[in-house]
Amino acid sequence: MDVCKTVLILGANSDVAKQAIKLYLEKGFRVIAASRNLKSLEDFVGKNRLDQSRIDIQYFDANDFSSHQDFYDGLVIQPNIVVYAAGFLVENNTAMQDFDASFEMMKTNYIGAVSILNIIATDKSNQNLERIIGLSSLSGVRGRKSNFVYGSTKAAFNQYFAGLRQELSPRKIIVNVLVIGYINTKINAGLELNKNLIMEPDYVAKFIINAGNSFEIVPNWKWKIIYWILKLSPEFLVSKLP
Repeated sequence: MDVCKTVLILGANSDVAKQAIKLYLEKGFRVIAASRNLKSLEDFVGKNRLDQSRIDIQYFDANDFSSHQDFYDGLVIQPNIVVYAAGFLVENNTAMQDFDASFEMMKTNYIGAVSILNIIATDKSNQNLERIIGLSSLSGVRGRKSNFVYGSTKAAFNQYFAGLRQELSPRKIIVNVLVIGYINTKINAGLELNKNLIMEPDYVAKFIINAGNSFEIVPNWKWKIIYWILKLSPEFLVSKLP
């Protein structure tokens, strides 16, 4: 592999993104790790003794849309691969009663992605760009009463990526969406989840690194079954789910 290839990870402070950083470095990539929490990333790099000569830590706020053009213009190198890993979650009861919390999810999970990825995707001067990967959720497959506010942000995210894939296809740029189930991460801390279905961040990160040509990638065979049940079930059955 060309050691000069660069991956830009937006929302790099997530647990899955951190594992992806390690794996991309192992494959010889240069990594631009972008997040609001620079200290957390610096501590992660130091603790894991990662090659700092191939990691560039940048400040990026998914919700500060007006800063996105300057952020992109200021990158030290144009990326070959872009991973959008930023995410925010509040429980549905909270989201229903607190619009600020709902809006925070909308901005982080969807609007911020559209803002920065439109900038990246329309920059035809970047002849290096070959792939854009988005981290989504099975919550966006069908609306369910337990998490439909969060799910709606992921559904919008998925539709955006589907159109982006079509838009970039003539330029031979691959677009993937990882449709992910429960992960043992800080975003899910405190939630009552089925332990038999929980995946570890490093397991999910491998699907990012090894993404092929398929648009939707569902890590883990158990979640593939759940994905198709949600996708194909009639509405009266979905309405009985929690």
